[in-house]
Amino acid sequence: MDVVIERACGMDVHKDNITACIMTPEGKEIQTFSTKTVFLIQLVDWIKQHNCTHVAMESTSVYWKPIVNLLEAEDIEFLVVNAQHTKAVPGRKTDVKDAEWIAKLLRHGLLKASYIPD
Repeated sequence: MDVVIERACGMDVHKDNITACIMTPEGKEIQTFSTKTVFLIQLVDWIKQHNCTHVAMESTSVYWKPIVNLLEAEDIEFLVVNAQHTKAVPGRKTDVKDAEWIAKLLRHGLLKASYIPD
């Protein structure tokens, strides 16, 4: 499968933490961040340091909203996707594997954004 997005970040978002996986031609890097504002800013800075152009995350409750607000302020493309569309592969049971899987799907252009009303 061809890579459509060269520098992508996949996130598994929860109430208390976010596991993020950045995939680039140089490889992948995974980190976990708290959901407190100061750490969300560090997450966005980390994404920018890797020159990621696109970010995808599951639409878990409302926990994705602060992240989206920060990404919009930095003009970083983002997709909030339906969790049912990314869970189709059996055996993925950890936050790290989920973040990696979302990043892989994003890089290959296989994710569809959920509708987000204004």
